[in-house]
Amino acid sequence: MVTIHTLKVGTLALCLSLFLGACASSGDSPTGTANEVQEIQTQLLGDMPLPAASKIIGSDSLIIGRGDSWVGRVTLSGVQTPTDIYAFFQSEYPRAGWTTISAVKSKTSTLVFTKGDRTASVELSEGSFLGPKTIIIITSSPKNANVVAPSKK
Repeated sequence: MVTIHTLKVGTLALCLSLFLGACASSGDSPTGTANEVQEIQTQLLGDMPLPAASKIIGSDSLIIGRGDSWVGRVTLSGVQTPTDIYAFFQSEYPRAGWTTISAVKSKTSTLVFTKGDRTASVELSEGSFLGPKTIIIITSSPKNANVVAPSKK
């Protein structure tokens, strides 16, 4: 039989857990003022505009190089909805000189851009209930990279 005291203790423990979980950081982005964080992200990712207040999740990212010539994958947490972030990429990347190659709006949206000798693919998906509203994955690579198919043995 469950007593009132047991319910109170259980409720208190649940509330405390939720409170502590909400205080935890959702990413590994640098800390500081919004301008300082934006400057560091610009140094890492160069001419790729990012949605306001988005933060790099370092544990899920692999950035090789820096600035306008980085390659790899960066995962970001976004505070806007996937629809708003999709609209951001569709409007801001062309303004930054990127050409839209393909754009698919769905539960997991995908956009592909090129600029010079580079290709960037952007994948957007809904975040978790307690986490960011949107998970953003940007993959950057040279446009005409020599990709060799694995040989059959």
